[in-house]
Amino acid sequence: MSTSDPLVISFRSTVAPQDTPSTFPNPFQTAPHPLALRAAQELQETLPARAWQHDFGLGTDQEGQAIGKMFGVLVVQASDGAIGYLAAFSGKLGDQHLYTGFVPPVCDGLLPGGFLHAGMQKLYKMNLSIQALKNTPSAADKRQALTEARRAHSNSLQDQIYDGYHFLNQAGLSKSLRTIFHETLHTNPPGGAGDCAAPKLLQYAFLHQLKPLALAEFWWGYSTNAPQWQHQQYYPACTHKCAPILQHMLAGLMEG
Repeated sequence: MSTSDPLVISFRSTVAPQDTPSTFPNPFQTAPHPLALRAAQELQETLPARAWQHDFGLGTDQEGQAIGKMFGVLVVQASDGAIGYLAAFSGKLGDQHLYTGFVPPVCDGLLPGGFLHAGMQKLYKMNLSIQALKNTPSAADKRQALTEARRAHSNSLQDQIYDGYHFLNQAGLSKSLRTIFHETLHTNPPGGAGDCAAPKLLQYAFLHQLKPLALAEFWWGYSTNAPQWQHQQYYPACTHKCAPILQHMLAGLMEG
């Protein structure tokens, strides 16, 4: 890969023209394109070397098994025709939204120093103050006032999150998370919308003039509370959180 972008990973062997899809494969289909599978398998080979259980801070369950995470890869083409891939994880790794070698979150407010950290710290202190007054009958009015202030702060923080996400498509059209869900489902976005691997990957590609070619998302590790997630298994993009977002981001790019 000749691009200078540090987050674009080169394939270990040559990608022939016939290896690439003619149009972007539908991410809601079960089986990813072979080239996306190839990228995912290459990424998977690097995860144990990263000491992922401890380095990523994913934690363990009561039996000592590592708790897993959804990862994704997006095969991309640079303006000079060179082909490589990007990597992302869904949500956070441990308590971090940003991790070396993976694309950043769409919302800048989630990064260190962003509004989310400060907002959550304030919410935490308000919770402590309310809890401290729990067994003090004479402070009932004060506790009620703090509870209402906490609710207002939480709602304000949620509004900041909704408005902090703006998603691009290949035409350069940007839409906020709130707008996308209001236009398609006539409701506010569900929690965690915009933090899955797929929108992160596509956003980075569009921001850096990289053409998306194919996507794959897979689960790495174990999950005791969600048995549908199986180690090294591939999954289509979720419809609950991602469908409205990806319909916008892949407009004019995705096959039917």
